[in-house]
Amino acid sequence: MLIQYGQALGDYLYDVFVAKFDFWLAFGLVAQLLFTARFLVQWISSERAGRSVIPIAFWFFSMGGGLMTLVYGVAKREPVIILGQSMATIIYIRNIMLIVKHRGKASKTLDR
Repeated sequence: MLIQYGQALGDYLYDVFVAKFDFWLAFGLVAQLLFTARFLVQWISSERAGRSVIPIAFWFFSMGGGLMTLVYGVAKREPVIILGQSMATIIYIRNIMLIVKHRGKASKTLDR
């Protein structure tokens, strides 16, 4: 019984990752890796600071991975991905805008 489950899992993984491998699967995997990198950036920054921080690179990785995942969802006609990533990408862009706006005000304050 356990051997049958192992074989079924092996067949499933082969079908998903090998038999169906094409450009869009590679694109989607790169998108997911880019999106995952944001957590590594946040973790490393927090460890260095000794407290929880969210660096601007986190938002750029979020936006890049999110946009690539959105393109993947559109190409694959996946409504769950399309809806989730379109809303999330708006939030990522807005956070970057707020950071840039705040940094602009901070640099003007320092110039005085």
